[in-house]
Amino acid sequence: MKSSSRRWGSHLLFVILVVLNLVGTSGNLRAQKKVSGSSKDLAVDTLIQPQVKLRKDKAHSPHKATFYSAILPGLGQAYNKKYWKIPILYAGIGAMGYAIHFNSTYYQKYKNAYRDFLIGDPGNKSYLEVIPATLTEEDVEGQYSDWFETALENKKTYFKRYRDLSYIGMVGIYLLNLVDATVDAHFYNFDVSDDLSMQIRPVMMNSSPVFGNQLGLKLSLRF
Repeated sequence: MKSSSRRWGSHLLFVILVVLNLVGTSGNLRAQKKVSGSSKDLAVDTLIQPQVKLRKDKAHSPHKATFYSAILPGLGQAYNKKYWKIPILYAGIGAMGYAIHFNSTYYQKYKNAYRDFLIGDPGNKSYLEVIPATLTEEDVEGQYSDWFETALENKKTYFKRYRDLSYIGMVGIYLLNLVDATVDAHFYNFDVSDDLSMQIRPVMMNSSPVFGNQLGLKLSLRF
């Protein structure tokens, strides 16, 4: 009996060890398959989706926009992609250029006429070109000489003043071109969302020892 029980016990122990060995082996195989599968998946993912280095966009520089506009008016607006401003800018420059030419021409004309009238040189009578149609040379050199001299001086002063203002206007347009390019460059990446909404909702105000809890309205603006 003792020998049979010992034999039965050794057989049972052997079976338990075999079962445990099989369980451990299967667990190791599953772990190896899982690791190999994950490595294969990683390799496949790496092949399908290669790593791409994202290049950061270059920052939009206000200094560049100002510098470009200083070199050539309108170039800063092109850098800011505000192309529609360039024709307006050059229309203003053209208008100021025409005003400078017009006023300079007439200023020089009345300046010479005023000078020749004061000198009274018979060989230089450029003032005859600006005599009113209702008067003659004898009139402006005779009874209307004082009036004509004052008129020539006033015209000379008038066109000189507007010539100087035209130069100031040209400088102003140039400076406005610089300021516009700089400001546009600063707001180039400014996020302006179309989602502008307003919400009104009831809210419970903080309680006070006098009035207690109070019900109010809350106004929320979303930009």
